[in-house]
Amino acid sequence: MTSPSTMPSAAQAKPAQHTRLSPLGIFQRIVFIIFGAVLAGVALEIFLIPNNIIDGGITGLSIMAAHLTPIPLGVFLFLLNLPFLIAGYKSIGKTFALSTLLGVITLSVTTSLLHHVEAFTDETLLATVFGGILLGIGVGIVIRSGGTTDGTEVVAIMVSKKSPFSVGQMVMFINLFILASAGLVYGWDNAMFSLITYFIAFKVMDLTIEGFDESKSIWIISDNYREIGEAIVSRLGRGVTYLNGEGGYSGDSKQVIFTVVTRMEEAKLKSIVTEMDPSAFLAVGNIHDVRGGRFKKKDIH
Repeated sequence: MTSPSTMPSAAQAKPAQHTRLSPLGIFQRIVFIIFGAVLAGVALEIFLIPNNIIDGGITGLSIMAAHLTPIPLGVFLFLLNLPFLIAGYKSIGKTFALSTLLGVITLSVTTSLLHHVEAFTDETLLATVFGGILLGIGVGIVIRSGGTTDGTEVVAIMVSKKSPFSVGQMVMFINLFILASAGLVYGWDNAMFSLITYFIAFKVMDLTIEGFDESKSIWIISDNYREIGEAIVSRLGRGVTYLNGEGGYSGDSKQVIFTVVTRMEEAKLKSIVTEMDPSAFLAVGNIHDVRGGRFKKKDIH
């Protein structure tokens, strides 16, 4: 399972290699990678493959190859991914390469063990939805733990360095080609179901990686900045930071309020700003990770 427009696995996993993990941290990473890869294997063998639905990336190629030959899927998953992991070792870094290798091996072993287990359902639509959800959760856990279960991103990284296309564009092109090829192997109905599964898995994977409690960064410019800031602190229990700014057009000095709130608090914050200054400038952005500082909410009495 790979992202069609972005590459969260490599982008999010690589920074982790600059931080030395404790033995407990390494153990937790290994456990989560194995757990996520097992979930992905269950999704493939119990829901998707028995109903002739495939995933994108090298996993999809492996599924089609196993369908056309007597060789087990697990063998293709390992053999097709391994050359790219070796070739891309320098491009993706040691930590990400080893984490991905663990994910690939676990996925290969899981699919081999479950190959003869009876499918959970033979309803194609149910298999598409629930297989996609389980696959997205499993791959998302692996990516969040610093690896991936598919070498497509590695291929995209290497190719993008010698082409005008970005990594995300390369991943998109590879996956569209593979999912389209499924129509020649399984028929076009199953290819379209595969595309639905891929979309569901991608969305669920994003939720798993980013979490449901998405935070919002808020930027406010107002002459009543002090009153707005105090209201945010007293009524939302969130800290604020005042920044010095200058209008690019007018050259006037401006005070900018910066704060971070949860998604559930966004509406209340907007009402506070509108109440204090209806003409205030307000910008909202998504934040997927908040650490340090004083983000923990204060008690409101």
